[in-house]
Amino acid sequence: MSEATSEVGYRGATACVAAGITYRQLDYWARTELVLPTIKSATGSGSQRLYSFRDILVLKIVKRLLDTGVSLQNIRTAVEHLRKRGVADLESMTLMSDGVSIYECASPDEIIDLLQGGQGVFGIAINKVWTEVEGSLATLQGESVEDGLIITSTNDELAQRRKRKGA
Repeated sequence: MSEATSEVGYRGATACVAAGITYRQLDYWARTELVLPTIKSATGSGSQRLYSFRDILVLKIVKRLLDTGVSLQNIRTAVEHLRKRGVADLESMTLMSDGVSIYECASPDEIIDLLQGGQGVFGIAINKVWTEVEGSLATLQGESVEDGLIITSTNDELAQRRKRKGA
């Protein structure tokens, strides 16, 4: 990274593929502020949202929670909690749920305590989801954002050819 503010953003279609959701879900979750793009939000018709890696991680977690029957209201509470946590915290966290409530576990002992209390039915190891998202994004194109300006990624072959031609 340079001294300028630089990060990689992913357009909506790319975020959908990496998170395993439809564009309609992505759009609804953005409009209802469940998961907002942190790099660039839409500013009107035709504008592009840009999602960060962390945003896509949260999108995939939301999808997993929905697939297991957790209500959108409880997912909203969990997402608010995840937003407040640091990236290092997320990597070591496991989310457990009984299909109604969502519990955060940071250690194997907490998971065992939850299971012994009969509360946990399924768990989502965030570091596993993290690895899946990284793997998905490794093959997809991102956009480099420097000081608020979007610079098309040169990771794909077509972009590299255009750059060599000076187009």
